[in-house]
Amino acid sequence: MITVLTEIFERDLNKLITEINAYTNETNIWAIRPGISNSAGNLCLHLVGNLNHFIGATLDNNGYVRNRDAEFALKNIPRSELVSSLEKTIAIVKAGLENQTAASLQEIFPLEPFGKKMITEFMLVHLTTHLSYHLGQINYHRRMIEGS
Repeated sequence: MITVLTEIFERDLNKLITEINAYTNETNIWAIRPGISNSAGNLCLHLVGNLNHFIGATLDNNGYVRNRDAEFALKNIPRSELVSSLEKTIAIVKAGLENQTAASLQEIFPLEPFGKKMITEFMLVHLTTHLSYHLGQINYHRRMIEGS
């Protein structure tokens, strides 16, 4: 399971890098339109914060401190910084998962983000679907904003 999770996280984070790089106009990464509450840039920052918090800080104790409000408040971060953050996140996720075992996946996850206890394996699967959900939103955002 750890190998599968690692592969999915790495695949989808690399797809996210591809999506961010696919914007022909860098300012469009931060564009919003009526009915769209989050830009691709803010969703990217949110995913970086989410994975660094739940995997890096919580499972790997790497000292990351999340500022969730900033994930949605910051604007116009250069594309190169977003991509660099995603590349660092891939390394952080891989490091956090490499320390997991079949037994630790069955342990209770240290946090209760949904207000109830869950096993670590459930939380990690949730994090993959969360990443995939926002990756799809970013792909749609790019095509809608840029018309391609």
